[in-house]
Amino acid sequence: MPELSLVVCIHRQRELLQRMLHHAEGCFDELVVVHDGPDDSGVRSLVEDRYGGRFFERPRRFQQEPHWAFAWGQTRHDWILRWDADEFPDPALREWLRAFRTQADPPEDVSGFTFIHPLWDGSRARTSRWPRRIALIDRRRVRHIGMADQAPIPDGRLVELDLVLHHQPPNATYGVRYTIANTKVRRWHEEIARSLLGKPTDLPCWRWDKPEWPDKWEQIRRRPLLTALARLVLSPLWNAREMIAYREPLRPSCLTTFPLQHWMTCLAYMRMRRENKGAIAATAAAPAQPAAKPTEPIPHAAPARDSK
Repeated sequence: MPELSLVVCIHRQRELLQRMLHHAEGCFDELVVVHDGPDDSGVRSLVEDRYGGRFFERPRRFQQEPHWAFAWGQTRHDWILRWDADEFPDPALREWLRAFRTQADPPEDVSGFTFIHPLWDGSRARTSRWPRRIALIDRRRVRHIGMADQAPIPDGRLVELDLVLHHQPPNATYGVRYTIANTKVRRWHEEIARSLLGKPTDLPCWRWDKPEWPDKWEQIRRRPLLTALARLVLSPLWNAREMIAYREPLRPSCLTTFPLQHWMTCLAYMRMRRENKGAIAATAAAPAQPAAKPTEPIPHAAPARDSK
């Protein structure tokens, strides 16, 4: 029987986490919560004292993906519920998870399960069957690169279930304003662009040891402007095709979010790459500094130690 670890990466959001844990009763065997930055809102006491979970504070990164490799390494079980604090299971999903924990392990070629993840406008769900989210994974059969907007990369197949994982933060989760005016989303674009200047292995990774980026990101690195234009045009068509396949009514407002995210990321990458090249050129053009004169050793000096 598969045992489940519920892993949540969070920054404050104590009330939302409490809501999620209330709805997830009976769905997991272990709770692991990683806090992005210092905990100043009492999340630790909620996790440890009320729910008997384990709590970790990590350096502030303004995103959760850099913490996943650490968090997944802390779990006692291989099957992981990868949920956000502002998510919670529908009653049908809750019953499925309770049954899942009493059944035989899934086949070895199954890397995880996807659930319906409705778009939220701040007061109600605007979709009911689309998009989908990888929210239950086997950590032995997925890989990950610790960068915003990077989902787990499965080794095997993903099983798609028509069960709902609600995503209901205080504000909308899609739309033009969400993508362009939201400070948090703009920061994600900046962090993605900065990460793409280097190698994926420069980031915290889970089972990913290749210096090459997945195609989704390599296309941005090689042809950022062409990729931005292509995705701005083609992504709405792909999304519309998916919505039709899932029998989801087409809503123009729901088709703008993902293309705009691609566009904003590509623009941020082009700007950062240009700035990076300028910095390298300026460094190369700077006059060489005279070499420092060697100093006499100080007798009886204590050996230096690495700072901790």
